[in-house]
Amino acid sequence: VRLVESGGGLVQAGGSLRLSCLASGSILSDFGGSDMAWYHQAPGKQRELVAAITSGGSTDYADSVKGRFTISRLNSKRMVYLQMNSLKPEDTGVYYCYRQDNRWSWGQGTQVTVSS
Repeated sequence: VRLVESGGGLVQAGGSLRLSCLASGSILSDFGGSDMAWYHQAPGKQRELVAAITSGGSTDYADSVKGRFTISRLNSKRMVYLQMNSLKPEDTGVYYCYRQDNRWSWGQGTQVTVSS
């Protein structure tokens, strides 16, 4: 299975982006049973969890993004999304989606740059 992230770009502070992640090659039932998450790696820093969604649809967020980001999934398409609103310069970095039980490798990520 290959995780393929997309949707990043350059946006001004206060703007929005929607990131997408496709679990390419996954079996529908396997994807549907997986807990997924989005991670953020700021320049020069370690990768950090920003949002997670269980197979049942329960969500959790880092304090820094609560009220601004929304994670969702569409199992029929093997997709995970991250809606990012009210973006801040500190949201700049590479965003990765990941399967929480480590059964799939990291993808290449998608770059988000927020200008002030």
